[in-house]
Amino acid sequence: MRLEGVEQDRRDFAEFYAAARDDCLRIVLINVGDRQLAEDLVAEAFTKAWMTWHKMRQHPPPQAWIIRTALHAHVSWWRRRRREVALGGHDDTAATAEHPALDSSLAAALRQLPVRQREVITLRLLLDPDTETTARMLGISSGTAAAYLHRGLAALRRELRSLDGKEQIT
Repeated sequence: MRLEGVEQDRRDFAEFYAAARDDCLRIVLINVGDRQLAEDLVAEAFTKAWMTWHKMRQHPPPQAWIIRTALHAHVSWWRRRRREVALGGHDDTAATAEHPALDSSLAAALRQLPVRQREVITLRLLLDPDTETTARMLGISSGTAAAYLHRGLAALRRELRSLDGKEQIT
């Protein structure tokens, strides 16, 4: 009886992993900027999810749990190093080529945003949850998520408008 439950858990987790991995990796990659690090963080998050799958699968948006866990692991990684790693732009095409909603100018503009604004916008752009769900995913209030979204979108509009103006001049 127990063996059947374990096999069912394996199948459920394998289906979840196959369906969620690419979106989770894309969002973490945009926020982290380093493909290898993003892959490591997402793999670590999926490992933690598997270890607690019987509880985690009941999480309202399990993808959000993966993303949040990976982003928290990145904060821990960053704190251990005590410095920011400059984003070289080498992963711009990797992140954008995998998702049609992103182009290189949008990815570059997203990287200019503060971390929380970037997290809120990438979650809304790629997973399309509502503001309340986004807030739960990040562990912040829905008002704060809405404020980050509003400020981040305004900054993106300014940045992308200025890029459009530069492109028209040249």
